[in-house]
Amino acid sequence: MDNLMNSPIDEELSKLSPFELKGRIIEMANDKVKKAANILLNAGRGNPNWVASEARSAFFALGQFAMNECSRTLNMPEGIAGVPEKEGISVRFETWMRENSSLAGVDFLRRAYEYCLIELSADSDALIEEWAGGIVGHNYPTPPRILDYTERITRKYLDWAICAGNPPADNVFNLFAVEGSTAGMCYCFDVLKQNFLLNKGDSIAIMVPVFTPYIEIPQLDEFEYKVLNVRADGTTADGLHTWQYDPADIEQLKDPKYKMLFVVNPSNPPSYAIAPETVKAIQDVVKANPNLMILTDDVYGTFVDGYRSLIADLPFNAMSCYSFSKYFGATGWRLAVTAVSENNVFDKLIAELPADKKELLNARYQSLTIDVPNLKFIDRMVAESRLIALNHTAGLSTPQQIQMALFSLGSLLDKDGIYHKRMIRLIHDRYDALWKNFGFKMPDDPLRADYYSEIDMMVWAKKLYGQEFADYMDKTYNPLAIVFRLASETGSVVLNGDGFDGPRWSIRVSLANLNEEDYVRLGQNIRQVLNQFADEWKASKQQK
Repeated sequence: MDNLMNSPIDEELSKLSPFELKGRIIEMANDKVKKAANILLNAGRGNPNWVASEARSAFFALGQFAMNECSRTLNMPEGIAGVPEKEGISVRFETWMRENSSLAGVDFLRRAYEYCLIELSADSDALIEEWAGGIVGHNYPTPPRILDYTERITRKYLDWAICAGNPPADNVFNLFAVEGSTAGMCYCFDVLKQNFLLNKGDSIAIMVPVFTPYIEIPQLDEFEYKVLNVRADGTTADGLHTWQYDPADIEQLKDPKYKMLFVVNPSNPPSYAIAPETVKAIQDVVKANPNLMILTDDVYGTFVDGYRSLIADLPFNAMSCYSFSKYFGATGWRLAVTAVSENNVFDKLIAELPADKKELLNARYQSLTIDVPNLKFIDRMVAESRLIALNHTAGLSTPQQIQMALFSLGSLLDKDGIYHKRMIRLIHDRYDALWKNFGFKMPDDPLRADYYSEIDMMVWAKKLYGQEFADYMDKTYNPLAIVFRLASETGSVVLNGDGFDGPRWSIRVSLANLNEEDYVRLGQNIRQVLNQFADEWKASKQQK
């Protein structure tokens, strides 16, 4: 295998995205598992092995009520029913909950319903019509951007999830419900290009290491952005990564040539929230470069106590992509929102475009409105998601939106943070199991999310065996040898960290998709492979 990693093939493999390379790694790991009767340890992709159960039970219970409502308006023996009727639907819902109080999910629905009436001053019939009609999915998403009460509920959830319960007082978030953050990313890049906010060859900055698509998309022919990588290369006095940024590097963004900053916060893969001093540095940058646009991907924020997104501290300049996939164990649901403040730099910059660009945009969006200049950036995003002509059928499917609302309500109802505390403890325990069995106890850090762990094998090679061994390893092997040997000899799957623009010899371990006892074995396997390299180094010295 190591011969493979030092052949011309390895250069081609090194060019692959870690997610594309993963298939090759899993093949090797499966071969080892079959030969040695081992258990495959796949810590490659960040797909959680948990689900938020209460909001799902509520979803399926609500579906039963909704189908009763459909049969109430039309019930044909051939399997054809009607659609929910708004008038009096909340009274019927209350009666149904009383009659079905022992059904799983009904108590959740009762508390969620009461919350919306009290906290959101919801119209009871309008709310339940949205829930019943939405879960049945008999109509197009209306409005296409997001359903009315789904937006209100999700906005309240985001106040907690990404604003630490203290959202901007004078700048409410407008939300676009999308098919996971991956769709949100695509829509953001596209609408920025179509509205001349980012043009081919413009300069942008990306805080790295980062989720690979943020590296790859700007390189595509339609964008070709000039990229400044702002690296999380901070270290402690004894050489350990802090995965934080030097504020002096952030200061480069004061140059107005930088149009946009992209950040995943907490980071992927290091899984650390941005330190307060870095947030302060970005705020100072915006004072000097007030037209700087920011996209912050906040999917891992709920794994850090008291997390605040950049959109909370810089609401005018930032938009947020937030996914429900990780915290609620819902990657298959494809649930996310893009959040843009009511007052924002994107609308400002569109208003300041030169006349020729405005004329082109007037022609582009004329089928949507007679007042194109006042068409908001987020509504342009909705239209661009369906190539404008299909704007009237845009939007996330309504059953998905109802599940999103129920997930949000689950957190809003959990006043004591029981789910939140247990989720954080679950993921932290896995982190500790991994590192303890690799041979180290890492210090606690309140900024650490622990959804992933990025292990720089070169750092630990130096610490365990010295600089001479580290030099030997770097000279003798391709960094992918670590990843491939773990797969071929231990049946363990991890991803190469350099594919995320992390340190060359780092590996990314997902802490989401295995059980705690599996991370005990995985930590031991990683140490075993590093020790094997050390044994080969020692043997090579004896042969000289």
